[in-house]
Amino acid sequence: MLSGDDSKQSLFQQAIIRLNALGTPQIDLGTTLIVTNEEHRFLAIDQLRELKNIASTLLLEPVGRNTAPALTLAAFQARDCSESTRQDPILVITPADQTVKNTPAFIKALQDCVRLVDVDQSKQTIAILGITPSAPETGYGYIQRSHKKGIFNEYLVEQFVEKPDLRTAQAYLEDGNYLWNSGMFVLHASTWLNALKDFRPDIFGATETAWVGKSIDQSGNSHFIRPDQKIFEAIPSESIDYAVIEKCPGSKFTVKMVELDAGWNDLGAWDAVWQVGKQDQQGNVTSGDTLLSNSKNSLIHASTRLVSAVGIENLVIIETADAVLVADRKNSQDVKAIVSQLETQKREEKNLHRKVSRPWGWYDSVDEGERFKVKRIQVKPGASLSLQMHHHRAEHWIVVKGTAQITNGDQVITLTENQSTYIPQGQMHRLVNTGTSPLEIIEVQSGSYLGEDDIVRFEDTYGRS
Repeated sequence: MLSGDDSKQSLFQQAIIRLNALGTPQIDLGTTLIVTNEEHRFLAIDQLRELKNIASTLLLEPVGRNTAPALTLAAFQARDCSESTRQDPILVITPADQTVKNTPAFIKALQDCVRLVDVDQSKQTIAILGITPSAPETGYGYIQRSHKKGIFNEYLVEQFVEKPDLRTAQAYLEDGNYLWNSGMFVLHASTWLNALKDFRPDIFGATETAWVGKSIDQSGNSHFIRPDQKIFEAIPSESIDYAVIEKCPGSKFTVKMVELDAGWNDLGAWDAVWQVGKQDQQGNVTSGDTLLSNSKNSLIHASTRLVSAVGIENLVIIETADAVLVADRKNSQDVKAIVSQLETQKREEKNLHRKVSRPWGWYDSVDEGERFKVKRIQVKPGASLSLQMHHHRAEHWIVVKGTAQITNGDQVITLTENQSTYIPQGQMHRLVNTGTSPLEIIEVQSGSYLGEDDIVRFEDTYGRS
């Protein structure tokens, strides 16, 4: 969720703000639907809470199945919420990893997309934003448009083409009728569902079955909707483009394109982050604790420690608490090959991070070895962990900052800085921050098994018991 400029808002927050600015007397905005992974739900909630006054529903995928099933979940939710009014809502679909410099131009282009979809009584029109190319980019797919402009400044899409080589990309740039595919679409919920049913009935059927078996719960003002996990895991993984959009030209479903020239950039690759970042005199973009010498045109991001670079050029170096990535900038999109290796080797780094967000705050696993693990835990003011116990481990808690109210078996005690308590294996316990500032503790676990699934919850404020 890095931001490509000096904004204090994440890319996720910026995307939500832009979408919620689309409303006019003629365009009535509904609830913001956010499709995200189950493990990211509380991080999303925290960022939504900072925005305030944003009505949202989170659709939680138990596993990633690419964008086609994700959009299908959103279409089912929008359809179900509109059944009582017999309306067919229009969906505006956008990723959360893009930057836009000219927000008014972006909003105007999306409003044009909404209008041209809305006037089609047949509900067989799909609108897409095409990005005015500024260079012969080989990292994006392209849209070939017709020559004739419509009343909403739109063009008919003749075909979609894959990421080209440099020579082909240069020819596209000179032609003038090829634009970058932004991955942003506008269409009726029914249009997507009908098109998916036609082109990929396997994805439609499996996702519909998982949706029927969904569960719903709530945390504060936010609603969580979870499709059936076992069924969802079996859904074919496919993108919106491959499953439907690229098959539409020449079919009964018409794709129309509105051109967008608004300083857009897709930060799906680290090279794009370098392009939009603030470069020094040597063309380097840095964040965190970094030291550079005789280095040029590189991106260096340090999260947890000092990162030094000497005599490098055109590199990407990303340091986090979990792992370190070093790549040539021109190959930064190929990081998916590493992700594939992580999946093949069934390594935990792909899904399990050292620092993990929770509804009550976060924990950071700072060290572990045979039969022990050490965590740094921060609890928000007024928040509490669940009333729980563990079958296989005992815990020591040391308060570093703030005031902790601790249930430890039959006792309820209050601890402050430098005080501690021991929780035996199998004992029911709970941690509450009764203060007005964040509570920090160090937790030392010891036992035969220290996995996160060794938790039995008896009571929980966040619906997890």
